[in-house]
Amino acid sequence: MKASLKGRYTNDKSTAVVSLSANAGDIKLRASMTDATFIKGPSLNGLTLAVEKPGFFIIDYDDFRFQFMNSVRVAEKPLKLTYIHGRGDNRTVLDGTLTLDSANKVSANYMFGTRNCKVKYSYSHGGATTFEPCYDFGKNAWDFAISRRVYDDVFKATYQTWSRDLALEWSRNSKFNGTFKISASVNLAEETKIPKLIAESSWDLEM
Repeated sequence: MKASLKGRYTNDKSTAVVSLSANAGDIKLRASMTDATFIKGPSLNGLTLAVEKPGFFIIDYDDFRFQFMNSVRVAEKPLKLTYIHGRGDNRTVLDGTLTLDSANKVSANYMFGTRNCKVKYSYSHGGATTFEPCYDFGKNAWDFAISRRVYDDVFKATYQTWSRDLALEWSRNSKFNGTFKISASVNLAEETKIPKLIAESSWDLEM
């Protein structure tokens, strides 16, 4: 059995999530609880139950969310497909990622019944620096991201032209000290450019 603890802290509030997972053959059973489950005494608030077969499907019983994954080959290139349907918000999404080679990927995201479609190109230079331009057909706008890996640290900057949101992020994934992510975002269109700060951390434990 594995346990994980995740904390999230923002300008105005903080939350915590505890997850427990156990393997039953090829199937993984997972239960997640937020601080809302315990803050006013034990309750079902914030409790999520899920069944997962890694690489094939995830069924989330909290909001009746179904996720199915599959991989096919197109012109000898691997194409990963993910189909997501949530009964709670009544949304159906199809994700696809085509790996052209070790440095180049093309991905698309489409929400059925809407004009929400995004196409992203990812280029990795030297395995350390990644450039990701993305075009949003629903908003007729570009998003841009660039990230740089330095040992266990990843530094990332993103800019959304439609909303003029600029975000900077620093994350680290360590086997010994867990993972953390610190980000700051600001809307350049606002007069009072007050940054929104988010800090996230997680620890995994084998039981």
